[in-house]
Amino acid sequence: MLTLGDMTRFQPARNHETLGDAFFDRVEPADFPQTILRHRDQRWAARMGLEDLNEAQWLAHFGRFEPLPGSLPQPLALRYHGHQFRSYNPDLGDGRGFLFAQGYDLADHRLLDFGTKGSGNTPWSRGGDGRLTLKGGVREVLATEMLEALGVYTSKSFSLVETGEALYRGDEPSPTRSSVLTRLSHSHIRIGTFQRLAYLEDSAGLAQLLDYAIATYYPELAQATDRPAAFLEAVVAKVAKLGAQWIAAGFVHGVLNTDNINITGESFDYGPWRFIPTYDPNFTAAYFDETGLYAFGRQPDTLAWNLTRLAECLLPLSSIEALEPALNTVWPIFRSELPRQMLRRLGLTPIDTESDGAFVTTLFGFLSSSQAPYEQFFFDWYGGALSAERAARSPSAAFYASEGFRPIADGLEDYLPANTVKLDHPYFARTAPRTILIDEMEAIWAPIAERDDWSLFQSTLSEIAEMRQAYGIVP
Repeated sequence: MLTLGDMTRFQPARNHETLGDAFFDRVEPADFPQTILRHRDQRWAARMGLEDLNEAQWLAHFGRFEPLPGSLPQPLALRYHGHQFRSYNPDLGDGRGFLFAQGYDLADHRLLDFGTKGSGNTPWSRGGDGRLTLKGGVREVLATEMLEALGVYTSKSFSLVETGEALYRGDEPSPTRSSVLTRLSHSHIRIGTFQRLAYLEDSAGLAQLLDYAIATYYPELAQATDRPAAFLEAVVAKVAKLGAQWIAAGFVHGVLNTDNINITGESFDYGPWRFIPTYDPNFTAAYFDETGLYAFGRQPDTLAWNLTRLAECLLPLSSIEALEPALNTVWPIFRSELPRQMLRRLGLTPIDTESDGAFVTTLFGFLSSSQAPYEQFFFDWYGGALSAERAARSPSAAFYASEGFRPIADGLEDYLPANTVKLDHPYFARTAPRTILIDEMEAIWAPIAERDDWSLFQSTLSEIAEMRQAYGIVP
């Protein structure tokens, strides 16, 4: 095992352990028959001071989960409840994952969690095998890389290791290959973590969790007059902004249960995600979402509903009079953030709230009526009017020559490009942007499944990295 001396830059932490055994179960990782490294995020490894680990060391920590020196001595399966498709489930918790370690980001000194998916059975597995399919792991890597490049606040797929087991799943040709994923997130405390304590009528536990959350993630709220209300308002702001980022990215999470919304407003846990090909508020990602509850256009409503559940949990610590105004900030924040995020995607400098809102409303009207390809539009018009000649050569040029586009063209003339726009980047010499629609995802997986060919997966990650650099995204 490595010692702290072997990893002099890694800054370990054990913060979550201080909550005590009532908040988690100490568990053992699965003993996998093999560990084959399929992906490591070297950028984020450097930010965590782990970039110099060789492959054997990496697999020891992120395939067999030997403790990182100075961090948690044993993995913690976290306890939580949640609403799943708005039905309350008190039998949740980390059923195929755990909190493996914690450490500090060397760039901004924020605490980060190393959480797993597919790491074996826990007390909360509910009869499941605690495993993750390799295809599921590949999908999550692609989702997080793409979302980060599009400016969405997302967890990072830190490591993906193939584990040599045959799994049987109803939604995949079986047997299928297995994997274990390690992801970086700023917090694994969810709305469902608070819901569990409210369900148990554990006011002391709620107060302890709130104190920990403020001290760890929102220290600026320590002296607030009503700390629960201040905390709720801070979480609302982050989650509302995330909803706006999803819409701007054309992303559908698919399973927005309350246990999938964390208190740092970070998108995570990607199952049946999709990107929309064209603007469609009714587009759903999960085949089992028969009513469209989590459809693309309903995601902001769902986030507001989930935040209301958090507010309910905080009632024993505050009052309706204090919490309701904090909760009611969700829609004003979303309505102000959506134009900001849409203009960011277009590389444009905002003008004012009224003008920006009106322009984005007109833009959505065009995207809806024309059914122009969603991501192609943002690619073609990045930089606004500066890209008019480039857009005229686009596969979507006919959409831009239509009468319906004239209000958009006029609106684009009113905006100055952001100072980060660099249209001379090679990415903008392409005809079409890098996208990952469902057929593209299946095309990436097919050669892996058929002949263990990872070349398309790797080249896709390279294209996404180029896109991230072109848009100047710095997490």
